[in-house]
Amino acid sequence: MSRFEAGEVITAMVTPFKKDGAVDFDKVSELATYLMENGSDSIVVAGTTGEGPTLTIDEEIELLSTVKRAVKNDGKVIMNAGSNSTDDAVKYAKTAEKEGADAILSVAPYYNKPSQEGIKAHFSAIAGAVKLPVILYNIPSRTGVEIEPETIKYLAEKFSNIVAVKQSVPNLDKVSEIKDICPDSFDVYCGDDSLTLPMLALGAKGVVSVASHIYGEEIKSMIEDFKEGQVNDALNMHMILYPMFRKLFMAPNPVPVKAALSKLGIIKDYVRLPLVILNYEQKAELFALMDEIEKE
Repeated sequence: MSRFEAGEVITAMVTPFKKDGAVDFDKVSELATYLMENGSDSIVVAGTTGEGPTLTIDEEIELLSTVKRAVKNDGKVIMNAGSNSTDDAVKYAKTAEKEGADAILSVAPYYNKPSQEGIKAHFSAIAGAVKLPVILYNIPSRTGVEIEPETIKYLAEKFSNIVAVKQSVPNLDKVSEIKDICPDSFDVYCGDDSLTLPMLALGAKGVVSVASHIYGEEIKSMIEDFKEGQVNDALNMHMILYPMFRKLFMAPNPVPVKAALSKLGIIKDYVRLPLVILNYEQKAELFALMDEIEKE
């Protein structure tokens, strides 16, 4: 498989809802267009930030098609295809391929706590079932299990369509190890906005971002400045945005970023249970920081 190009800023897109909880597909299209015009190179749909666990498969398929129409050929649309059931994950991957996704993002099996051998078998089944590029999603804080670097190496070498990892592990030594032992064509994407700059220094290609909903152009310029050797400029942007990188996780994701988008008038901040919107004090705190950053 030729190298998969999703760019440097991949936005893990929120799913806009109406007041009654239905997906607002008009807003989905508007938001996808907005993101592509404001720094995003590609979009993930129906992931954690998109409240994927609360979506039906029919909603996910319509989300994919809606975002594909909005993005056109300007970027890649990556569909969540993860599950703690290998059979279900394979089914979701096949659905993504059938419905025209450009790639899939697949999380390590959660709750079951499989061994590394089990993780290898899980992703082998997924990669063997489709021709789509597969991006591994390594987030032990949510799954309870980590995909170790040697496991990533095994999968990257065995399957040409396992092309990257979204690394949401706050251990930079693991990034160094992945870059050291995996094929040169295998990409590492930072999964935490606040670690983007340090991971770039270790060879990460870019970020799968939440903050890019609000600061896409700024994050894009930070990455480009770093790669062009303008390290101080990149660091300055990182320091400006760092408080917001942290604040966007003051409550479970994507609650804060939806509140921020609502402040900008882009979407409403509705979420599906078991998530709940920010309270008045939390919104005041978040919005004050947004105003402060806008002045810088």
